[in-house]
Amino acid sequence: MIKTTLITALFLTLGHIGFAQKFDKIKLDNYFNALEENNKFMGSVAVSKNGEIIYSKTVGFSDVENNVKATESSKYRIGSISKTFTTVLILKAVEEKKLDLNQTIDKWFPTIKNAKKITVKQLLSHRSGIHNFTDDKDYLTWNTQPKTEKEMVAVITKGGSDFKPDSKAAYSNSNFVLLTYILEKTFAKSYADLLQEYIVQPLGLTDTYVFGKIKPEKNECRSYTFAGTWKLEDETDFTIPLGAGAIISTPGDLTKFADALFSGKLLKAESLEIMKTIKDGYGSGLFQMPFYSSIGYGHTGGIDGFSSVFSYFPDEHISYALTSNGTNYNNNNISIAVLSAVYDKPYEIPVFTTYSLTPEDLDKYLGVYTSKQIALKITITKDGNTLIAQATGQPAFALEATEKDKFKFDQAGAKFEFNPSDKTMILFQGGGQIKFTKEEK
Repeated sequence: MIKTTLITALFLTLGHIGFAQKFDKIKLDNYFNALEENNKFMGSVAVSKNGEIIYSKTVGFSDVENNVKATESSKYRIGSISKTFTTVLILKAVEEKKLDLNQTIDKWFPTIKNAKKITVKQLLSHRSGIHNFTDDKDYLTWNTQPKTEKEMVAVITKGGSDFKPDSKAAYSNSNFVLLTYILEKTFAKSYADLLQEYIVQPLGLTDTYVFGKIKPEKNECRSYTFAGTWKLEDETDFTIPLGAGAIISTPGDLTKFADALFSGKLLKAESLEIMKTIKDGYGSGLFQMPFYSSIGYGHTGGIDGFSSVFSYFPDEHISYALTSNGTNYNNNNISIAVLSAVYDKPYEIPVFTTYSLTPEDLDKYLGVYTSKQIALKITITKDGNTLIAQATGQPAFALEATEKDKFKFDQAGAKFEFNPSDKTMILFQGGGQIKFTKEEK
């Protein structure tokens, strides 16, 4: 949902893919045990085949402060996966002839720029041009406070337009907040009630609903970031993301939802086809997620310290879902490992090595680093014996020491190499490298 790069391609390579009738579940268990033992991941996964769960695993804590272990029924905020649910509700309204995908949004939101040109369909497919409010620098200063519809529409209106409607596609949470209000006005019911009536109750999803304040006593997970230890995250108020990211669920419920969506239990075939149709990389509430030669459809999610993904592979009738309330690793690698086990592809159990440093050892790295290659400042601080990095306009994140002067941040696939003597730092990411120089005090 917020401040998180959307990664939709789980893994893409050429080659034959086959389903493993009996895969090595013990090896997969050991994979997750290695992550848990090294504070790399807290969360849950599930895989179903033909509607039946064939693998599930949960590791970590739902509540670190009170030492409460997570279980299969622990519930996680799923962030932008909520958009898939919202898309289903919009298309249900279209099927019931309550809405038309081609109608413009000026009827509901006359203050929004280009409202007379933006259609409901363009909101669904991220082609409206409406600025994404979660990209604003001040977003994280107010996201924990409740907002009314009037206030949120004012925020979105103020953000203006980033491009001419339908000229291209760009991810924007604003689109789906507006779609939420359209649904509520169209049905004269709350988004929470519509979710229950049209999706949750018909499918028997026991752990899926619009969240409020986190309630550990209801087996709702708190979320964390890792900075030497798991540290509690703030909670975004549900009135802000709404249909863009305010749903809580479990991997088991998400696989049921995926199975139902793709087997025609929620929408007509032509409605599902609208969701699956990709243009400029975007569908409507869905993205393509290739794995070897198989094409899956699904969505990722991130809100506060929560992260998630679900995908459905039509050819093999396989649903996969991951939910997490704390990760110190690249979740994409986890998805690849699970699907590799299921599809009988090779994968390795990761081995983690530690390189110990004292708080005093870190002093030589501290400072503000700038680059001539990119307009970005990275501030390096410390928290005890953990090095902390924070790029301009982004949340801080902990770096893990790997060897002398070298650190990594697995979630983003980034490596940092310092040279204290000449006061430089090199960032390695995505096959490239960027040199930074420490500013003089």
